[in-house]
This record gives sequence, C-alpha cells and structure tokens, in this order.
Amino acid sequence: MSTETVSHQKLLRVFTAIGPYLRSEQSTENSYFFDCLAVCASAKAAPEKREFWGWWLKLTPKSEQHFEFHYRLGFYDAEGQWQERDIPRKHEDEVARTLRDFYDKLATCLDELSLSAGPAPELGDKHLLSPV
Repeated sequence: MSTETVSHQKLLRVFTAIGPYLRSEQSTENSYFFDCLAVCASAKAAPEKREFWGWWLKLTPKSEQHFEFHYRLGFYDAEGQWQERDIPRKHEDEVARTLRDFYDKLATCLDELSLSAGPAPELGDKHLLSPV
C-alpha cells in the first residue's frame, strides 16, 4: 500500500486504535499530530487545570510509502499548550518510556499497511527513538 492508496480517514482510524495519542482535530492529510501527557506536574490542581510533562510528535508523509516524524519533549500547561522544556530528571525515564511505547505501536501499524516512518533530519542520529 501507499499513502496515496490508504485514505486519510483509514489512517485516522488506524492511528486512533493505537490509543489516546492522536489529536484528530490537529491532524490533516499532510500531518498527523500525536501527544502524551505522561506525568502529572501537580495532582493538587483541579483536573481541568492540571499540567503535565510529556511529548508531542508530528508525522508527515514524505513519499508514497514513508512518513517522517519529529517529536519534542516538554510541558503541557493549564491552557492546553505545549511548551518545549527540559524534563525534570525524576520524570525523564517515564516520558521516554511512553514515547518509545507509542512509537513501537505506530511502527507496527504502519508496517501492517506496508508503510514506514523515520526521523526528521533535524532530530539527528542520537534521539530517543534511535535504534539501540
């Protein structure tokens, strides 16, 4: 299959089935947006005002069978906005684990559609999703 033969709607269904990561309202045929609120910054705040440490990832079709991904780590504030920030040391492992878990699920789904994904050049060779 290819990104041209797999419809946008089918990709949305497949990506939604991965779990609560896809933000369909922020996704288009040219870009799919995923995020994860991995660690609550303060459980004392009211639920609608809670802030989180986590990640967000953008997946973009680059050819008929290949996507490119770019992710960032940071802080999800009470206004619902992501801010790129250094993750506190005590939360680094959990944020990294959730990103890797998500990517494993994403790669499996793409593979089932005979599609693939790789890092955007700006991520460089050493990033959390680099092959070990």
